[in-house]
Amino acid sequence: MTTAQQNTNPARSTEPSGSQPHRRTVADLFVECLVNEGVDVMYGIPGEENISLMEAIARDGRIRFVLTRHEQGAGFMAATHGHLTGRPGVCLATLGPGALNLTLPVAQANASTTPLVAICAQGNVGRLYKESHQIVDLVSVFRPLTQWTSMVLKPEAVPEMVRKAFSIAQRKRPGATCLVLPEDVAEMPAPEGAHPLPLPKPVHIMPADDTIEEAVSLIRAAKRPIILAGNGVTRAHAADRLRELAEQLNVPVATTFEGKGVFSDKLDNALGVVGFMHKDYENFAFDMADLIIAVGFSIQQFDPRKINPNDDKTIIHINTFVEDTDAHYSTALNIMADIDHTLAALIARLRDEKISFNAVEPQIRALLRDELESCAHDDAFPMKPQRIVYDTRRAVDDTDVTLVDTGALKMWMARLYPTYAPNTCVIDNSLSTMAWTLPGAVAASLDNPGRPVLAVMGDGSFMMNVQEIETAVRVGARIVILVWVDEAYGLIKWKMDIHDGRHEYVDFGNPDVVALSASFGAKGHEIESADELYPILHHALRSGSGVDVIACPVDYRENMKLIDKLGDIEFSA
Repeated sequence: MTTAQQNTNPARSTEPSGSQPHRRTVADLFVECLVNEGVDVMYGIPGEENISLMEAIARDGRIRFVLTRHEQGAGFMAATHGHLTGRPGVCLATLGPGALNLTLPVAQANASTTPLVAICAQGNVGRLYKESHQIVDLVSVFRPLTQWTSMVLKPEAVPEMVRKAFSIAQRKRPGATCLVLPEDVAEMPAPEGAHPLPLPKPVHIMPADDTIEEAVSLIRAAKRPIILAGNGVTRAHAADRLRELAEQLNVPVATTFEGKGVFSDKLDNALGVVGFMHKDYENFAFDMADLIIAVGFSIQQFDPRKINPNDDKTIIHINTFVEDTDAHYSTALNIMADIDHTLAALIARLRDEKISFNAVEPQIRALLRDELESCAHDDAFPMKPQRIVYDTRRAVDDTDVTLVDTGALKMWMARLYPTYAPNTCVIDNSLSTMAWTLPGAVAASLDNPGRPVLAVMGDGSFMMNVQEIETAVRVGARIVILVWVDEAYGLIKWKMDIHDGRHEYVDFGNPDVVALSASFGAKGHEIESADELYPILHHALRSGSGVDVIACPVDYRENMKLIDKLGDIEFSA
């Protein structure tokens, strides 16, 4: 059987010849509601308690079910789908241990304002009131991790509850929701005439005229404004409008890790990212600023103390939701409205203004460029992080999707990897979850068939979800996994060294990556000299096929050198 045959759910006859016709069940109605919401792919692992739902998916034939090797992988695939498409990703698990394995990716999606709907099976309603095999109170488990969680207890509630789950997942502050479907409820007959609810038309909340006027007054009064852009700009498809406003005002723009790409690093006003240390290059621009225009930013993306330590900056907060309270993020003005429309209104109102601010971005951009290129021809091996980032950027096309995992490598990639378009360098810096990029790359590949997707991981993260290589091979994903190898949990090792000048309990060994990859049906590559990375990575991305795993040894002694370097920098106003 071919891969395509294995992973396609064609509409089919559900009963053997001569049998009674199938009676429409709650599970069938549930699937109809999912299709009505636009769901065309679902990731997960079936269990005994959701067999009826799996059968309904197969009967309907319009949803592709991607079988994963761990529920965590399914959740990360759904979250990545939600992040890249803006539509809720959907993951499925059975009751008890299966559902509990979904908690991490569900929490990740919720923290990073990513739309996701988790579907969990449950035992029969008649045994939920007592201790019973594999029964866990899933509503209580998922409620603090989501925007909304509930359990279907009545067949007629299905259309409303599915609609509500998807509506909440995509509301002003997107996030995760969870529906729990008990086994006996799923098997009940669907109510006569029950059908999916119609989808409402999108609503764009326009900014109030008085708030735009107040924002204009604050901008006019500023001597050194700066724009801080977060991932909300991507959700709002407002990158072009952000660029127009920044260039019109001649204002520097920094992004969060999660906002990388919403303002192209090719632009003269680009400062790169904030979020690493208070003394990183970009922070000098914030030290000098008197006004921060925060667009699509949420404080979970990074601690605002690093850019506003004395809480003395004037802040204009532009997003679709009010930000949480923080002593270092006291906002002078909150504009809760569609981000693109808000920026358009500011552009129109400021069009005739002659505003030009002195900026420090040329110095900052020069520092970043010099650091990135400092090891471009350095043949030291294991490779220095700067050289790995430099060669990676050379090998990857501007519009290719790169997913960056959590670890020491995230700091180097976030700071130095130039990014030119939204969703082309995706980083989780809200929950900062390890091991999401390998399964996430599978979903990204299925969303972008024929295009290579790069997952950049540390060796610690790689081994946490390595089993999803089998999923990637089976579904025909086109992914390249670049593993930075240091045989340790590098970020914790780095922080231990900063804290006490030494580290403990962070070192480990690794398997033979080439042999391991081959055992999954993938191609493995071991980098043995600095001049090998670029040609191997470039070929894998441009001319390869299937799944490639590249193990590249890294010399993280550069970590402490970076700390020492940043501590010595002074800036002229």
